[in-house]
Amino acid sequence: MRSMLRRLLSSPVTADVLLWCAILAPLFADDLPGRGQPAGLPLVWVQWAAVPLLALAVAVSRRLPVLAAAVPAGLGLAATPELFTNNFAIAQIVLAFLLGRRAAARGTGLLFFGGVCLAGLVLVGIVPAATVSGWFTVVATALVTILLPWLAGRYVRQHDELVRTGWELAERLEREQELIGDRERLKERSRIAGDMHDSLGHELSLIALRAGALQVDAGLSVPAREAAGELRSSAAAATERLREIIGVLREDSEGPPVLPAGDTPADVVERARASGMAVTLTGAFGEPLPPMADRAVYRVVQEGLTNATKYAPGAAVRVTLGLAEGEAVVTVANDAPPAGPLPGSGSGHGLVGLDERVRLAGGRLHAHPVDGGFAVTARLPLAAGAAATPPGERRSREALERARRKVRRSMLDAIWVPVVAAGVLGVTMFGFNTYTSYRSVLDAQVYGELRVGQSETSVAGRLPAYQADDDERPAGAPADPPGTDECRFYRIGAWSLDRAYRLCFTDGLLTAKDRVDITPPPASP
Repeated sequence: MRSMLRRLLSSPVTADVLLWCAILAPLFADDLPGRGQPAGLPLVWVQWAAVPLLALAVAVSRRLPVLAAAVPAGLGLAATPELFTNNFAIAQIVLAFLLGRRAAARGTGLLFFGGVCLAGLVLVGIVPAATVSGWFTVVATALVTILLPWLAGRYVRQHDELVRTGWELAERLEREQELIGDRERLKERSRIAGDMHDSLGHELSLIALRAGALQVDAGLSVPAREAAGELRSSAAAATERLREIIGVLREDSEGPPVLPAGDTPADVVERARASGMAVTLTGAFGEPLPPMADRAVYRVVQEGLTNATKYAPGAAVRVTLGLAEGEAVVTVANDAPPAGPLPGSGSGHGLVGLDERVRLAGGRLHAHPVDGGFAVTARLPLAAGAAATPPGERRSREALERARRKVRRSMLDAIWVPVVAAGVLGVTMFGFNTYTSYRSVLDAQVYGELRVGQSETSVAGRLPAYQADDDERPAGAPADPPGTDECRFYRIGAWSLDRAYRLCFTDGLLTAKDRVDITPPPASP
């Protein structure tokens, strides 16, 4: 029973029904606020029509939030062209908030706000009792009941997206850390296998080189030379098989293999020279290198000499060490070989692994032909490089930063959009009031030339375009003379309404003209 009640309360249908009941609460208020506000359709008609329309708006608010927000706006404009009515204010605010909460597009709320203001402007021109100042009421009401709630809903949406993005990134980072750990273990094992292949391959190449020298030694017997040839072929074949059959590495509990103590590039060159290779070593670094760079230099020299043995047997080889532009530079170059490569030449995987080794040390490897021979050059930094940020973590940080920027932009929108809208509205209203004030001033000379008994038609062409209080009777004006049909009030000065000219008409004739005092109504307690 309790679980059923929990599911019922958490159901979207239940939430929609409760929302519908909440926005219906102020629907049947007695009348429209504001004295003299022009009315549209009879309010009771609009109120009863609003019951099913607001239910429809709530029902579609998840899929069509713009349509849902348009329902109370349409009802408000139907009740009064000025939109300012308490009957639909709560529904408008709530559904505008849900519009910002559920609509992803940034311009949706702004377009909706502009559409409501445009619809109000059209109604001002259609409804006889509506005035231009009433349109400013439409804009101000839409600003409070549409734009501000939409911005609040948009901010909540962006905040929720940031929180959700944070959790997603945390889960992704956890998965990626596990994958990175597995990948690093595999890379380390592959690196060990590469070291085993390169080191043993180098030694086997030297054995093959020595066996080749014995094979052509005239002082040995024919069987001995044949045995040396077989030894050379076997060493070359073993080098190739070594790469193919290494598949089982040490267990995790075993320690990694280590280099021979004190083994340096000079030691590698000396062993190669002792094996019969014509190799020279020139230059030095003059300062200790970082461990990764030092190991990479050792491997460049080792792999370079191994490749020269395989692909350029008998060629002279030069190993050069030095510093250039703040980097350690090592080059292994061989001349053109006097004969073809030894049998069982390698597949070139050594250079691929060597390039990875140099890259991990922060350097660059360049292998290229030169003067008929071949050269391998590596440039390595003299300072240990910082570990690279894992790509997955970098992407996660970028995604989180993008989400944060969206929330910050939404917060700025929630501040500057209302400020700018209010400023534009204020400036526009001030400009309009200034314009109508000057256009409602009746010239004293014209007033003096008007005569009682003139027809309204002849007088109208000489009167200002606007009356004193936006074509409405000023509050505090004295009562009209008995028997008159209409009295009009015009300003004496643009910025004062304490005194005004009053012109009264009866049956299309000017029947009274005078100056009257406008007494402001007492302030309400």
